[in-house]
Amino acid sequence: MSVVAFERKQDTGEWSERELSAIVAALDKALAPRSGREWETGMTESGDVQFYLLGPQPDQACELCVSRVGGRYILEDGCGRLLFEHRNLDLVMLHAKAAVPSTSWLVMRAITLWCAIRNTIDEKVEPLLVEGEELLAQFAPQLAAFA
Repeated sequence: MSVVAFERKQDTGEWSERELSAIVAALDKALAPRSGREWETGMTESGDVQFYLLGPQPDQACELCVSRVGGRYILEDGCGRLLFEHRNLDLVMLHAKAAVPSTSWLVMRAITLWCAIRNTIDEKVEPLLVEGEELLAQFAPQLAAFA
C-alpha cells in the first residue's frame, strides 16, 4: 500500500452544512427508509472528517466512505479501496452515486435463497427421481406378472 502525503490545512474537524447536505442529497436514494441504510460521521486518527454510508441492521457494515483530507475529498468502498478523489465534492458525489449498489439487500437475499433451493433440488432430489425411474423399469416386468 502506498502512503501519499497530503498538505495539511487547519480544518475545523467537522463537515460544513453545505458539504453534509451535498453528500446526503447525492445519496438520497441509497438512504431511503426502505433500504435500511443509515449514515454516520467520524474522524480519522489525524482528525480528518469522514462520512460513512452504513448497510442495514444488524451488521451495519460500511458500504461507502467519504473523507476530507486537506482540501481533497476521497471516496472509498467498504473494504477501503480507493474509488475516486478530487477537490470538487460534487464530482466525488457523482462517483459515489454510481458506487452504491442499487439492488436492495432484501432482493439480494431472495435471489440467494432461490439459488440455494435450486441447487439443493438439482443435487439431492433429481438423483432420487432418476434412481426411482431405473428401479421401476427393472421391477415393472415382475409387477406385471402379478396383475
